[in-house]
Amino acid sequence: MEETSYLAIKGIHCAACTTRIEKVVSKIDGVTNINVNLATEKGRVTFNKNRTSISAIINKINKIGFEAEKVSKNHNESHDEKRRDITVLQWEFIFSALLTIPLAWSMFAHFNWASFLYIPALFTNPFFQLALTIPIQFFIGFQFYERAWKALINRSTNMDVLVVLSTSAAFFYSHFLTFASLYSTNQTAPIVLYYETSAFIITFVLLGKLLEAKTKSKTTEAIKKLYQLQTKTATLYMNGKESTSPIDRIVPGDVIILKPGEKIPIDGQVIIGNSMINESLLTGESIPVEKNFGDPVYAGTVNQNGVLQIKVTKRDSETTLSQIIRIVEEAQASKAPIQQQADKMIGAFVPIVIMIALTTFGAWYFLLQPGDFNAALEKVIAVLIIACPCALGLATPTSIMVGSGRAAQLGILFKEGKFLELLGRCKTVVFDKTGTLTKGSPQVTDIFVHQIRLHDFLEIIGAVENDSAHPVAKAIMKEVKTKIPFLPKATQVFSIPGYGVKASVDRKKVIIANPRYFIKNKHFLPSKAKQLVIELEKEGKTVMIAFIDSRYAGVIAVADELKASSTIGVSRLKQMGLDVVMLTGDNKDAGMAIARKVGIDRLQTEVTPQDKAAFITQLQQDGNKVIMVGDGINDAPALAIANVGVAMGTGADIAIESGDVTIIKDNIDRLADAIIISKKTMTNIKQNLLWAFLYNIIMIPFAMLGFLAPWLAGAAMAFSSVSVVLNSLRLKKVKI
Repeated sequence: MEETSYLAIKGIHCAACTTRIEKVVSKIDGVTNINVNLATEKGRVTFNKNRTSISAIINKINKIGFEAEKVSKNHNESHDEKRRDITVLQWEFIFSALLTIPLAWSMFAHFNWASFLYIPALFTNPFFQLALTIPIQFFIGFQFYERAWKALINRSTNMDVLVVLSTSAAFFYSHFLTFASLYSTNQTAPIVLYYETSAFIITFVLLGKLLEAKTKSKTTEAIKKLYQLQTKTATLYMNGKESTSPIDRIVPGDVIILKPGEKIPIDGQVIIGNSMINESLLTGESIPVEKNFGDPVYAGTVNQNGVLQIKVTKRDSETTLSQIIRIVEEAQASKAPIQQQADKMIGAFVPIVIMIALTTFGAWYFLLQPGDFNAALEKVIAVLIIACPCALGLATPTSIMVGSGRAAQLGILFKEGKFLELLGRCKTVVFDKTGTLTKGSPQVTDIFVHQIRLHDFLEIIGAVENDSAHPVAKAIMKEVKTKIPFLPKATQVFSIPGYGVKASVDRKKVIIANPRYFIKNKHFLPSKAKQLVIELEKEGKTVMIAFIDSRYAGVIAVADELKASSTIGVSRLKQMGLDVVMLTGDNKDAGMAIARKVGIDRLQTEVTPQDKAAFITQLQQDGNKVIMVGDGINDAPALAIANVGVAMGTGADIAIESGDVTIIKDNIDRLADAIIISKKTMTNIKQNLLWAFLYNIIMIPFAMLGFLAPWLAGAAMAFSSVSVVLNSLRLKKVKI
């Protein structure tokens, strides 16, 4: 039996860390999947409970030098804890920078052009420089040694290994020269030391991590806003009294009071009151929605004016908002396929860099400047630092986090990061009709009466259809109740399977059925009525004919109306170059009528759910990547088999398990928005990866050839990681 658990992992500092954790955990018998996110420092692991346990997995992660703990799906690390970590990092950088300033000042003594600057003799004293560097190297820098050691004893390498190798080489060589100078016969000869190199590298690495931590915190703003929508208490109404209750103690069936300006704490149904509810932060729709008796309300939305009494329908962990948070977190924790390639490179990156560094040392020491240890050492240090793969590791997860967060703000939920990548690659969109392009609830569109008053006609028809559960009957009753407040009682009500219903109302014999029934039973139908039926059916409407006391009395036409967003949404998709198809179980006339209205030229009618899945399979075999858009119920087979299944939600039931992408509100136009976000996110990832690769491809040769001083390499390395995160943050402002 498989189980998925979520982990908070401390000690992740670079892409090599995530790769190492995934590699080690994936080897545990019973683990089927492991994803670790560098940007969030969280992991998601799926395993067989009969073969291993979450405690065994956590112990394994802890053994290789990290600190893991199990957290809930909706775990939200406190803002205070994150801020505390950033504060510690900030003070470490400040102390390191203050100690580095005298060392940096002393560097000017080596440049003739800086001879006009006053440089205190103390600053150039080797033992003074040693005293300044020791706390940087071994106190502030102890964290690098600790993480590097843990990596090495677990037969792995990471960024910390590169930092330790480079700074230790600079420090210990300078340390050797400092004490060797005590025994030198030439006390006046200047000593070339590299204390400032060690200090600069550690200071710039800390600066890079500080800037990275601050910018990374901005990538999680979307999920933070979702968490902020949650409330911890509710006003419980019981036995005529109001009391404040923790939200986790509220259960379905309880009644809560909601006052103007308050957030709705939990999903429920209005039982008393009327108000406008702002659902924008949850659905992306800016216009407030009016709520009356019987209407659903959702946690996280805001009551604008009236006082409401709400009957709770879900627990706090089961609300729509909780489901949305879970989906967004899972999307941010998962990996897009493009990241798999980057991960493979990162796994081998550090060992390759060490080999390049050794080659560089050999080339300079034996060939380019034979015997010049100082020159060779400088080049090695620069290579080790400039080659840090942090930018490469951050390229994909930061873009996925910001992109999926931006989508969530618009009411678009990606189940996993891979669907954020795949959606923009698809070229064919297949729509279900009922409940997707249309409202899914038939409505009366036309009423024609013959030799009877409209009021009397509706009264009799309403009496007959009053107790029927058929969708057409419900549509008729909805229309009747707007005009007739009181209905007579129908008797002798009998269903006519496949056709309609017959009954008696005030001793009048009434038959309401489709045209096929009257043709089959050879009832007389006036020629005008026949023509009317033909015209209405051509429009895709369901036609019901009424006979009262064996005489034609009128016609009622019912149709499933288009959603307001369908025509615009389909038009946008076609403008984007996508091939749009419609599948429906309705007859040809009904299907063609809807297709014409929304502008779809390619359709198939009278198809079953299995036929829909087979149709998509055929499209895929023809080389198409397919998006299937459905309501998540009878379209489940097609949604599952498509490259990307998009479930149209209703707010109450967002069909999470059916689709790979969920659009919370029934707004087809949001599909085009989702595709735009997908494409923009992929462009952003490619930009990040291109920068990360070019950075290493260009800078490593520069360092090997001696064009990059070690301190400058440290600054460039820090800038590369920050620039990747800053580029990802541009997705927050993406224009739709």
